[in-house]
Amino acid sequence: TGFMVANLWATSRLLVNYPEPYRSQILDYLFKPNFGASLHILKVEIGGDGQTTDGTEPSHMHYALDENYFRGYEWWLMKEAKKRNPNITLIGLPWSFPGWLGKGFDWPYVNLQLTAYYVVTWIVGAKRYHDLDIDYIGIWNERSYNANYIKILRKMLNSQGLQQVKIIASDNLWESISAAMLLDAELFKVVDVIGAHYPGTHSVKDARLTGKKLWSSEDFSTLNSDTGAGCWGRILNQNYVNGYMTSTIAWNLVASYYEQLPYGRCGLMTAQEPWSGHYVVESPVWVSAHTTQFTQPGWYYLKTVGHLEKGGSYVALTDGLGNLTIIIETMSHKHSKCIRPFLPYFNVSQQFATFVLKGSFSEIPELQVWYTKLGKTSERFLFKQLNSLWLLDSNGSFTLKLQEDELFTLTTLTTGRKGSYLLPPKSQYFPSTYKDDFNADYPFFSEAPNFADQTGVFEYFTNMEDPGEHHFTLRQVLNQRPITWAADASNTISIIGDYNWTNLTIKCDVYIETPHTGGVFIAGRVNKGGILIRSARGIFFWIFANGSYRVAGDLAGWIIYALGRVEVIAKKWYTLTLTIKVAGRRKKT
Repeated sequence: TGFMVANLWATSRLLVNYPEPYRSQILDYLFKPNFGASLHILKVEIGGDGQTTDGTEPSHMHYALDENYFRGYEWWLMKEAKKRNPNITLIGLPWSFPGWLGKGFDWPYVNLQLTAYYVVTWIVGAKRYHDLDIDYIGIWNERSYNANYIKILRKMLNSQGLQQVKIIASDNLWESISAAMLLDAELFKVVDVIGAHYPGTHSVKDARLTGKKLWSSEDFSTLNSDTGAGCWGRILNQNYVNGYMTSTIAWNLVASYYEQLPYGRCGLMTAQEPWSGHYVVESPVWVSAHTTQFTQPGWYYLKTVGHLEKGGSYVALTDGLGNLTIIIETMSHKHSKCIRPFLPYFNVSQQFATFVLKGSFSEIPELQVWYTKLGKTSERFLFKQLNSLWLLDSNGSFTLKLQEDELFTLTTLTTGRKGSYLLPPKSQYFPSTYKDDFNADYPFFSEAPNFADQTGVFEYFTNMEDPGEHHFTLRQVLNQRPITWAADASNTISIIGDYNWTNLTIKCDVYIETPHTGGVFIAGRVNKGGILIRSARGIFFWIFANGSYRVAGDLAGWIIYALGRVEVIAKKWYTLTLTIKVAGRRKKT
C-alpha cells in the first residue's frame, strides 16, 4: 500500500530564483495538501557534480575532506515541501558521484565502504543541518547495482542509528534485481522496495514473487499537454491494476529549466521564467489531485480493481477506518501515450458502469464526485466538483455514464479542493540586456541566478585576495571529472539566456587558475545542453594560459574558425568580449 508522486534532477534550477509571491504559489500547487497536486512523495537527486539530464547538481562532498550541506537547491526544496506537508515521504537517489570516489575509475563500486559512507553522510547531513528525515535511499539511477554494496549500505545505515531509512533498488528494470533477491537471502532482507523505471504499467513474475512493495520509481517524463495528462491519468491507475505498483513517481516535478534542454516542459507544471514570474498550472497537476487529494500513504488498495468492459480502468482504496475512494479513468490510446515505452493499441468507447458497495461500505450515505474531461476546449473540465451521489435509497449501487478521456473520483472525503491564485504575470522573453557582478555577501544559493550548469559546477566565490572589482566571482570548482551518469562534456560549461538570440554581445571578466594547461571561454548561440552537451554547437571564444586563443564552432573544439597567439597568462584578470552578428541575408544556420 501507499502512494505516489514526483521528483526532479536539475529540473528545478530556475524555480529558486522566482520572485515572491509566485515562488510560494508554485510550491503550494505542488505540495500543499488539498490544494493542487498535493504530492505524497518528493524524490530528489543526491547531487554528484555530473550531468543528470538537464544539468549538473553540486555534491555535498566535491573532494574527500570537503563537506558542505548548503549547496544547490534540493535542501531548500525538501524543506519547502515539508513545510506544506509534514508527512511527505522523502527519497534520495544518486545519479552521478564526485570523481574522488572512483579512485581514477568511472565507477562508484571501486570502494564499497567509501561510496556507502558518502551516501550516509548525505542522509546524516540532511538531518543535522536541515532537520530532514530521509525515508528511502536508492542505489544508482538506471545503472548497475552491486549486491555487496547494498548490504554494506544497510549495515552502515544501521551503525548510524538510521534503521528507519529504507532501501529501494534498483531504479532500473525489474528483472535483474528481483531474480537476485530470490537467490540471495541477505539481499532479499535488505531491499525494502523494488523500484522500476517506465514499466509501461506491467511488472514481472519474479518481482511479484518477492512479496516486496513494487513501485514505478520513475515514470511519465511526457510533455505536460493534455496528452501528457492522459498518460499520467492512465498509468496512475493501471500501474496498480496491471502491475501491482503501489507508488508512481513522476519525472519531473516542475519544468523549471530552459525549455530547449532535453525533455522541455516534461514536468507536472511549468515554471521556467523567473525573470517574469510567469508560470502555468498544467493539467497533470489536476490529474494528480484525483488520486493524491483522496488517498494517503498507508491506505490500502481493495482487491476489486480492474479494467472496464469498453476500455479504461478503476481502482478503489480505503484507509481501513471506513473511508473509501474510487478513481476511474477512460483515457483513449490517442490521447494518453507516454514518451515511453511503446503503447499497444486499445479501444475506449462510451459505456455505463455500475458499482455496488457491499459489506461495511454499504452503509456509506453519500460520495463526493470530482470530474476531469481532457481534450476539446469546448468540453474540457479540470478537477471540477459535481453534485454528490446519494446512496441511501439505492442499496449502495450507482451507475455512471463514461465517455473517453475522463477521470472520476468518488470519495467519502469532503476535504478536496481546487486551489487557485490570481493569474501570474504574463510570459516574457529573457531580458535582452542582462548583467551580474556576483556581488552577494551571503548568497541564498551556491549558484548564481539563471545560470544552468551543464558540465562542472559553478559556485559563488568571494576572492579574499582581491579587494577590488573582482572580489565577488563565479568560480568553477571541480578539478576532476565526476563518475558520470551521462556523457558530460570534456570542458566545463554553464548556460544562461535565450536560445533564440542571434545578434548579441557577451562581455565577461575571466581568470585562469591553472598555469600552462588552463583555459577559459565565453560563447553565444549554444544550441543544446543536458545529456547532449558534448555535441553542443555555437560560437566559442577561448583563451589559454599557454598564450593562444581560438574561436570554435563547437564546445569540443573540432570546428575552428580562427586561432592565434595572444599575451595571456594564468592568475590574471582579462575582459573577453564576443560579438556575434548574422551576416547579410544568408539563412540562419
